[in-house]
Amino acid sequence: MKKLILLLAACMCLVLFAGCGNNTDTESVYSLYVADSQSSESVAGGNSEESESEVSAMYITVNSNKLEVELAQNTSVKALVEILKQNDITYTATDYGGFEKVGNIGYSLPKNDEQITTQAGDVILYQGNNICLYYGTNSYTFTRIGKINGYTDAQLKELLFAGSGSVTVTISLN
Repeated sequence: MKKLILLLAACMCLVLFAGCGNNTDTESVYSLYVADSQSSESVAGGNSEESESEVSAMYITVNSNKLEVELAQNTSVKALVEILKQNDITYTATDYGGFEKVGNIGYSLPKNDEQITTQAGDVILYQGNNICLYYGTNSYTFTRIGKINGYTDAQLKELLFAGSGSVTVTISLN
């Protein structure tokens, strides 16, 4: 009987500790960002806005074309920047609807959805884990990540190989 009680107690401990593993869902990625910004604020004794504003752009590379993206200011972008500080993200994007290239980035980011009518050059988070690169317009509820500036609609279509199947996209901070 004593062995049975010890065995049950050991099993209960295993079950309790199993819930303490690593989790890379939306909340944990966001929590990592919040914890990092709070710790840098307390260490510096200053305002974390300075460190947040340091990154105002990221880069998207499609078939050796490197495009600068002016970043929006929201928790989705902040979480994405924290990931990009560790590693670049490379994913495959395919045409959808004749107005965008879309692909799963392999991470879940917090959503800040709002009704948006996209334009060519918009970089949008869709469903928390897909990045869309727009070469046309669409209206829906999305989260804005940023904007590729300095290119005409026609140039963006050419750079993104619009209508020509999938492309490899790399997102980086440099």
